[in-house]
Amino acid sequence: MSEEPFILAVETSSRIGSVAIAIGGKILAENVFSGPMRHSSEIFPSIISLLNYAGKKPYQIEHIYISGGPGSFTGLRIAVALAKTLHLANKTKIVQVDTLDVIASNLDDYHADNMDAGGQFGAGRAFIEQFAAILDAKREQFYIAMYQHNKDETAGDGPTFVRDYNKTLPDSLMSSSEFLSRFAFDRKPIWMLGDGLVYNKNKFRAEGISFLDKKYWSPRAKKVHMLGLQMARKSIFADPVNLTPFYLNRPNIVVKTR
Repeated sequence: MSEEPFILAVETSSRIGSVAIAIGGKILAENVFSGPMRHSSEIFPSIISLLNYAGKKPYQIEHIYISGGPGSFTGLRIAVALAKTLHLANKTKIVQVDTLDVIASNLDDYHADNMDAGGQFGAGRAFIEQFAAILDAKREQFYIAMYQHNKDETAGDGPTFVRDYNKTLPDSLMSSSEFLSRFAFDRKPIWMLGDGLVYNKNKFRAEGISFLDKKYWSPRAKKVHMLGLQMARKSIFADPVNLTPFYLNRPNIVVKTR
């Protein structure tokens, strides 16, 4: 066994699933599923493909990091079942991360994409301080978390951007009107990202609300790995026996009567 664990990261909480493998903090490869809601059909072929690429076997997976919700009922169950199976078979350690935190971490990619080597942003681009991650909970409801990104401009001749943030609103269930009445027109602009905007972006249009490019909306396995590793290094592992996802909604069940 290497000093750094061989890790499988799984993101099946949202529309587009993905899996990644890593050794410690180094991502070896990531597979993104071919289309929306392809979790059940593509997760195992994708994992096998990644293991073959790395020359590894399933029993060599030492850690599994999963996106634990809120999110797709079926997708979350797939990830939990996989994590429990690996633990039972190989004593694989499990880390469960919050899906809205996974989405929020995409903001680092936005900043990296738009900041030059001198720490300056291009024209029309700016450091984002306040933002919200959103997922669709159906029935006109959304799961939303708010974050405050910290900025340190005191070091050196130019601005230095520190990539950390505080969660100012924990995962909350609310309608778009409730969100806007509470947070729109704030003194700081609010940027939004997340798959909850795919069909509902217009419901959140208001003064003081802006939207990140769509490429930053989806949670990704590589971000599950990043957050999961931070928890693993603090020995924050899930209890496999009591591991359950944080569901958005239970599926609609229609009971037929005669």
